[in-house]
Amino acid sequence: MQYLEPNNDYRSSTLRKDTELSADKLKADAEKHYDDCYHDYLFAWCNKENLALHYGYWDKNTKSHHQALINKNQVLYDLANISPTDHVLDAGCGIGGSSIWMAKQHGNQMTAITISRQQTEYAAQHAKRQGVADKTDFQVSDFCATPFQDESFDVIWGLESVCHALNKGEFLKEAFRLLRPGGKIVICDGFITRREFSDDEWQDIVTCLNGWAVPNLCSRDEFTQLLEQKHFSNILYKDITAETLPSADYMFKVAKRLKPVQMLTQWLGLRSKAQTANFKVGIAQHRLFTDQLVEYGIFTAIKP
Repeated sequence: MQYLEPNNDYRSSTLRKDTELSADKLKADAEKHYDDCYHDYLFAWCNKENLALHYGYWDKNTKSHHQALINKNQVLYDLANISPTDHVLDAGCGIGGSSIWMAKQHGNQMTAITISRQQTEYAAQHAKRQGVADKTDFQVSDFCATPFQDESFDVIWGLESVCHALNKGEFLKEAFRLLRPGGKIVICDGFITRREFSDDEWQDIVTCLNGWAVPNLCSRDEFTQLLEQKHFSNILYKDITAETLPSADYMFKVAKRLKPVQMLTQWLGLRSKAQTANFKVGIAQHRLFTDQLVEYGIFTAIKP
C-alpha cells in the first residue's frame, strides 16, 4: 500500500534529476510545465476566448466543452457572491482566463499572479485583445508570499491553483493576510477521498501529480481544518464532482484520440518531458474520478 501525506512532494523523479526539491525548484518545475504545455492546452483543451486551464462545469443546459469552461467561472463568481466593485486577486491565474472573464463580464478590477513570466506576457496579450487591459494587472509572484500590503483585496480566487502549493496552509495564511475584513476566498480544486492507495492506484495518482506539476493533494476534511486554523469563518463546501465528470470524460477521449500523434512525436524527439507527462494525465485522471479516488468541489469562506 502507498500513502499520500500532506506537505510532501510525491512526484517521481521521471521529470527531474533530484528526488528532493527546494521550494524554489518546485516552483521552477511547475513554471516549466505550464510554459512547455501552453500550445498543447490551446490546441487540445481551451481556446483563445475562454483561456481555461481547468475542468468545466456541466449542467443540464450545457451544450459544449467551451460553454462548460465558461460556466465554471460563473459558478465560482456566484457562490462567492462577488460584486463588480470587488478587487479580486486571481491567485495562480494561468494565461488569464478567469481574470479576463471577470473584467469583461462583470467589470471587476483584477490583479492576477502566476510564477511564470511567460504566462503573464501571454495573459496581458489576451487581455489587450479582449479589451480589458485597463482592468487587469498580471504579475509574477508566489501566491504563498506576495508583495502586496495587508488587506489589499476583497476576494482571493483560486481555480485549480492551490493544489500546486506544497503546504496549502501557507497559501491560506497569506490569503487571510491579503483580505480585507469581510473579504471572501473561493477555492475550486480536486481533493483526495482517502490517504491509502493500492500500488496500482498509486501509479495513476503519481502520473497525475507528475503531469500537472502538483506535489500533493488535500482531502476535503483536511482543507476545512486548514481554513479553520487560519481563522476563516462561514466555511462552505459544494461538491461538484457530478458536474465535472463530463469534462474528465472529454479529456480522456481527447487523450485517446491524440495518442498516435503523441507516440510518433515523442519517438521523433519533438515532445518535452513535461509535454509527455501532461499527455499521460489525460488518461490517468479519468480513473481518479471513476474509481472515486478524488472528488471535486468548491470552498468558500470569509475573513471575519
